[in-house]
Amino acid sequence: MRSAFCKWGSTGWGLLLLAGVVLLAGCGPQSYKHDADEQVYKFVDSKWEPEFGPRANYRITGTPPSPNDIDIEQVARIEKVVSETGILTIPQAATIALARNRDYHLQKELLYTMTLDMRLIRHTYEMQFFGGGEALYSNDGTNERVVVEPNLGFNRLLATGAAVGASVGARWADILMGLGDSGLSGVFGASVVQPLLRGSNPRVVREPLTQAERSALYQIRTVCRARKLLVVSVVTQYHETLELLDMVRTAESRVNSLVALENRVEKLVGAARLPKEELDQVRQETLRARDTHILAVKEYERFLDLFKITLGVPPTMEFDLDVRVFDALKAKGIPYPEFSLDEAVESALVRRLDLTNNADMVIDAQRAVYVAADGLRTGLSVVGKTRIETNGDKTTTAGVALDLPLDRVAEQDLYAKALVTLNQREREYGLTADTVRMEVREAHRKLLEAAERYQVLSEGVDLAQKRVEDTFELLRYGRVSSRRVLTALEHLYDARNEAADALTDYVVATLNFYRDTEVLQVRPDGMWELGAGAIPVVRTGILTEKTSQVR
Repeated sequence: MRSAFCKWGSTGWGLLLLAGVVLLAGCGPQSYKHDADEQVYKFVDSKWEPEFGPRANYRITGTPPSPNDIDIEQVARIEKVVSETGILTIPQAATIALARNRDYHLQKELLYTMTLDMRLIRHTYEMQFFGGGEALYSNDGTNERVVVEPNLGFNRLLATGAAVGASVGARWADILMGLGDSGLSGVFGASVVQPLLRGSNPRVVREPLTQAERSALYQIRTVCRARKLLVVSVVTQYHETLELLDMVRTAESRVNSLVALENRVEKLVGAARLPKEELDQVRQETLRARDTHILAVKEYERFLDLFKITLGVPPTMEFDLDVRVFDALKAKGIPYPEFSLDEAVESALVRRLDLTNNADMVIDAQRAVYVAADGLRTGLSVVGKTRIETNGDKTTTAGVALDLPLDRVAEQDLYAKALVTLNQREREYGLTADTVRMEVREAHRKLLEAAERYQVLSEGVDLAQKRVEDTFELLRYGRVSSRRVLTALEHLYDARNEAADALTDYVVATLNFYRDTEVLQVRPDGMWELGAGAIPVVRTGILTEKTSQVR
């Protein structure tokens, strides 16, 4: 009994030791998540190029932010200020959008997951350790035993295509009842398989990792491009919504003018200097103007709610836009653009990140053809294995494995498809390049058109304003009918709205031009600026100085 008890005691200690190793080797989920975050953003930071812009606001929620990132506390402070003042400025809108816009978060998360996939593929080329073991108790009625078998080893794929592996194992058996051997024994094993022909070229062996790294790089560029598109979209929507607010003010001003006209006509009718019919017509026009004002307010509120969705804030968050932006534009005017179209197109072809992705995809397709051609070759590998046990037994195996290219139908299909894909990628690059040229030309055309229209329409506003003043003065002396004043007020209302529309078009066209030529850069705080040698801008993102050629 004592012997059996001692044996059970030693067995128990062995089991406890194995359990302790298992527990110590395990890591918590937080530790694994932190390591994954570090690996992902270490790669992203290493691939970030200067033309991508500031390295900020590209990390997903739940990961440690970079030093320049917009944090949640900063956004909360901005939202508190907006709630207190009731006014949202353009810089505040850009900051909130970068932190809360849902589509931009999706692009950042896609970058994170694609980099994780790349990391997993990279791991296949690293030393992969394995270890573990098992403890078994068996009783067949005759023999009763406990067996503990721990093992430790590694596998690795080399750049030459060689697959190397080694393992060390042990076996401890304790016979509790019956006959049989007991005690500790060990074994060492190693193997290597080295391709000599097909699959031996390092370019072919590393192709999965190369493609995964390049795909992650493409997504980095996509995130940077998406960041620019988001800021342009936010500033564009801000001005379009602000235009509607300006239309509300214009409609309100029209109502006030009609009320003043109604009072004046009423006095003239009372003095028998105008027929009562004209007073009724003015009152009817006033009612129509009030209806227009109501519709303008509702349209502004609808666009403001849509703008809130773009920002990523709930529609119940109440605020208005900063009308001083529009007033400053009207007061200062806009410069006439003097861009060199040819230089703008060339700048876009060099700078555009999406076009760069398409160009690199052509190179990817060329590599895929090379890899597929390698698969058509003869397979020849050198194989070696060895096994050494502690009892002195030793086994060694060496030889070669030959795979003649007698059946390569699958490989032929892959090669043919790779050639087709290469042709497709070349056409896609050509299409993207032509699309970029078209976008820049269209943006340049709209920029010139908007500038010319605003110049003409702003003069029309001045003339319409003077006409209203003149007709009011003539009406005072009874030299014109109220219909002339109504017509003048209607023309002034239309002229103001058309000029506001042209002003908004100019701002949007400017942003689109900078976006399409890729000279626009997004600052860490969410506002935009131009690269070296570009046009100076103010904080609101609106041009205030004479433009120069994009270089």
